[in-house]
Amino acid sequence: MENIKKSVFKIVTASGTGTGFTVSGYNQVITNYHVVKGEKVVAVEDYKKDRFVANVVMVNPEVDLAFLKIEGFENKETDISLQEEIIVANTQKVFINGYPFGMPYTITEGIVSSSNQPMGNRNYIQTDAAVNPGNSGGPMLNEAGVLIGVTTSKFNNADNVGFGIKHSDLIKEINDFASVENPVYSVKCNSCDSYMGKECEFCANCGNTMDISIWEEFEKSHFAQFVENALTELGINPVLGRAGRDYWEFHQGSALIRIFVFKRDYLVATSPLNNLPKKNIQELMTYLLEKNVDPYYLGIHENKIYISYRTHLSDIFTDHADTVKENLKNLALKADDLDNFFADNYGCEMSIEAKEES
Repeated sequence: MENIKKSVFKIVTASGTGTGFTVSGYNQVITNYHVVKGEKVVAVEDYKKDRFVANVVMVNPEVDLAFLKIEGFENKETDISLQEEIIVANTQKVFINGYPFGMPYTITEGIVSSSNQPMGNRNYIQTDAAVNPGNSGGPMLNEAGVLIGVTTSKFNNADNVGFGIKHSDLIKEINDFASVENPVYSVKCNSCDSYMGKECEFCANCGNTMDISIWEEFEKSHFAQFVENALTELGINPVLGRAGRDYWEFHQGSALIRIFVFKRDYLVATSPLNNLPKKNIQELMTYLLEKNVDPYYLGIHENKIYISYRTHLSDIFTDHADTVKENLKNLALKADDLDNFFADNYGCEMSIEAKEES
């Protein structure tokens, strides 16, 4: 199971996070439709915390599946196999792989409670394995690492009840989509299994009614546009920086940068730099209190040094907007310098959030 994590990815959108994965012989990343709903371009993060831009190339809302394409990615190695003849039996062991709550990769174990649980117009695999927000779109595996389902949902306020899309449904989606050349964002018609590449009210092949909202993208707030313009000027693809609605998280060099709204009134940018050292505390404290990083400020929380910046949201609508944007960009650069400064001069270990630079 240890090598499975190389084939399981965190999916990051402007709305939140989910899970995706690859299977042998297939280059697209598989996830749930509801994970990427309202998005046509998302970020995909691997177990090493490296992020890649992925285009949503196929969605099937009825089955709750979506396929993502990472430009230039070839799935040469994967430990997840997809076998059409695999048998799923009640009480067999099942393993849920993914990124619950956007946390690092985890595996939870349970049993198949029902191999053929009817809900709506489809049958699902039901399990008692722990399924949490963020697990959606991840692989549901047997002990041999063979895919038996795609984790899709959990009843609200219910314990020990999780569901998976059956592996046979995924196989059909993969086989049907194999005939699509040069895929772009395509919506599948479940009436005739054809794909619509352009917004339409009715399927061009069979006339089935199509929900045009499936083509719509979430509209970014003025605040989001402001922050993402700053990230673009910093040389960062904003798609790779998104960590939720009006929330961004990315590495500038080794330093992790977070930008978000605080109490609906403030724009905050902050970075956890280093852990406090075992000695030379007094010397370090003197430096932290000298206000060497204006307009930013240094602080300590739970034995960790932070650099932060805060301004009122109204400032991005004033003549100070360009200054705020420069301050956001420069905080990221300053944080990347300071974590090394504290390590070299005061013996501070890098924070657990730091990324090792190659």
